[in-house]
Amino acid sequence: MSDPDQGPLSGIRVVEMGTLIAGPFCGQILGDFGAEVIKIEDPGAGDPMRRWGSEEIPDHDEPVSLWWPVIARNKQSVTLNLRTERGQGLARDLIGTADVLVENFRPGTLERWGLGDEVLRAVNPGLVTARVTGYGQTGPYAPRAGFGSVGEAMGGLRHVTGDPDGPPSRVGVSIGDSLAGLFSALGVSMALVARQRTGRGQVVDTAIYEAVLAMMESLVPQYAKAGVTRERTGSTLPGVAPSNVYPTAGGGTVVIGANRDTVFARLAQVMGRPNLVEDERYRDHDARGQHQEELDELISAWTSTRGAEELLEDLHAGGIPAGLVYTAADMLSDEHFAAREAITTVMHRTLGELPMQNVTPKLSSTPGGIRHLGPELGEHTDAVLSSVLGLDDAQLRELHAEGVV
Repeated sequence: MSDPDQGPLSGIRVVEMGTLIAGPFCGQILGDFGAEVIKIEDPGAGDPMRRWGSEEIPDHDEPVSLWWPVIARNKQSVTLNLRTERGQGLARDLIGTADVLVENFRPGTLERWGLGDEVLRAVNPGLVTARVTGYGQTGPYAPRAGFGSVGEAMGGLRHVTGDPDGPPSRVGVSIGDSLAGLFSALGVSMALVARQRTGRGQVVDTAIYEAVLAMMESLVPQYAKAGVTRERTGSTLPGVAPSNVYPTAGGGTVVIGANRDTVFARLAQVMGRPNLVEDERYRDHDARGQHQEELDELISAWTSTRGAEELLEDLHAGGIPAGLVYTAADMLSDEHFAAREAITTVMHRTLGELPMQNVTPKLSSTPGGIRHLGPELGEHTDAVLSSVLGLDDAQLRELHAEGVV
């Protein structure tokens, strides 16, 4: 972001209390769009995300987390021992100056620290509090420990992910946590808009399993009304054809989505088989869905004789949605990624230029951006406590001596 004040959330102060992914990803999104995010961490070790995703890097003595610079970008790190009364009091004071609080502790944790919603709202009626947990703040499961993996299972995603003859699988990223963070950021934005009308804040209660459930399309009504339980189907979606991954002559794989009638007609032309659209087995969406397996075999036999680059040129020229299954290497060399700056490069304190995903979505007038990468533990403690709460040097020295910060 060339101008740190141009983001749509510029002027909004967020206090982030929480660890790992769900809460911090919400904070990342808010920070990406201009919010001032003050992240409170334990003085001892900080957020475990500082160590997750660590890799051996040439010329570095110890592994370096390559996840922390992303999920903690645009944030300030303040250390507070929340198990001490003084640490709790300082947290309460910071939250008193904030527009938003983001936390993903188990329900009841903030209350034990004297930071429950009633206490905070008494000193800050306009506070918007995003509470991210496995099961939500209410209901019989609320007290349980909840992780993204369990939320993915309970929300229905794990059951439908993987090959039919194998066990339930996981998506290759922490999708449950990230969805919860994304929905929380959306909820915070809506609550801030509502506050403009009412002057009052509110609680955004996000359960990981419900964030996953929200993405499950017609899974529930399909069962309730048609008695259909969705099962694992590997790379296909039953009844939607052709839409799959297909082999190429060089050993690569392309994705082709041509299940719409008009698009399938174009695919048939590119294949040199225009008569396929007249075949009773493939004449419309329902017919192709019923003969999905044999249609995929027919298309695979064709794609396997073509190199990926030549194949994709013909498919794109024919107006057919298709593409490679990208790895990070493909993304870094792709001209479209470059043209849209989907991946940006930010200077890391020890690694130098560090590429990472850019801010999304792109806003035409008030775009977000990356001001800096994830901070060192406690890097902004003294600056924030002095500038926001007015503590002087003597008070800061005392807090350090007592182990509060």
